[in-house]
Amino acid sequence: MAAEIRIPPLGESINEATLVRWLKVDGAHVEADEVVLELETEKAAMEVQAETSGRLKIVVPAGSQVTPGTVVGRITEEAAPARKDAAPETKQAPADKPRVAEPVGAARAAAPKEPPRAEPAPRAEPAGRAEPPRPAAPAAHDGDGRRPVASDEDAEREPMSQLRRTIAARLVEAQRTAAILTTFNEIDLGELQALRARHRERFKARHGVDLGLMSLFARAVIHALREVAILNARIDGTDVVKPRHVHLGIAVSTPRGLVVPVVRGADGLSLAALEQAIGDVARRAREGKLAPGDLAGGTFTITNGGVFGSLLSTPILNPPQSGILGMHKIEERPVARQGQVVIRPMMYVALSYDHRLVDGEQAVTFLVRVKEALEDPARMVLEV
Repeated sequence: MAAEIRIPPLGESINEATLVRWLKVDGAHVEADEVVLELETEKAAMEVQAETSGRLKIVVPAGSQVTPGTVVGRITEEAAPARKDAAPETKQAPADKPRVAEPVGAARAAAPKEPPRAEPAPRAEPAGRAEPPRPAAPAAHDGDGRRPVASDEDAEREPMSQLRRTIAARLVEAQRTAAILTTFNEIDLGELQALRARHRERFKARHGVDLGLMSLFARAVIHALREVAILNARIDGTDVVKPRHVHLGIAVSTPRGLVVPVVRGADGLSLAALEQAIGDVARRAREGKLAPGDLAGGTFTITNGGVFGSLLSTPILNPPQSGILGMHKIEERPVARQGQVVIRPMMYVALSYDHRLVDGEQAVTFLVRVKEALEDPARMVLEV
């Protein structure tokens, strides 16, 4: 009996996905629990596993739009192997078209290709009726007389993925519906780097995870949100929704695009648990193993353009959230300290916020509290 491969539930309010690709060809052997196809919804990429082993029969091709419950493939039982002492059975081919019997179990791809058929010669046009060559389309001229190429014949064209279309739509929605304003500051990370250097090895030996920069920034954000909780809130119609906990979004760059998985209840986690949770959602995001629920319900987001070398940027809100903190590249710069010019590891930070809900004073206060917590890490321990 064949086992059906069905599209699983895609998450709340998600009713359609794109079958991005099959990881096995039609007719291939698959093992139980082996990943056989990849899906992409408007929020995340997903993998579907085979429930049993057998021979794969593809029903719905890659690139198709599918809905939960759709049968996209089947896994059939494989025929028992032929006995070694039994002569292979061959079918009698018609006398006028002899064929060689295909060996048992041979893959279709191994079969010899049919020789190419000769194309008929083009019909000659009667003399005097040949169509004259058409003149090339005039090229556009710019201001100084140069002739830039006006067509895209030398360009590749491919459809946007569903995830990329959703990212584009959400970014435009954020710009259109929120009054986004950005405030900046800079942080001296010398004390934080010294703290990591002193305790990193012991922390890893004790907790089994690294003492990462992102988890320390997350801890500083949680510390600041306790004082300026409005940045953890959102507008819903004419109401202000104020969550009781911090569900922290962590922006992760993946081959399919930027996704923002959520660490739920981040304000109730220890530093080690926070580090582990951030590492887990980031890894699953890059491997395409996030569930739709992993991307929902965030209340504040952190994004780190510094890993790509960005020195300064203005991050865009992740709707319907009211705040997003942008981290950037750590760069040694000369700064003034007690009347002296010294070289310190500095980072510019940016807070974009919805000015409909958050006042400038509140935004600046929040960013200053993040700065203070990271420049004097004892504040996060002592809650001062």
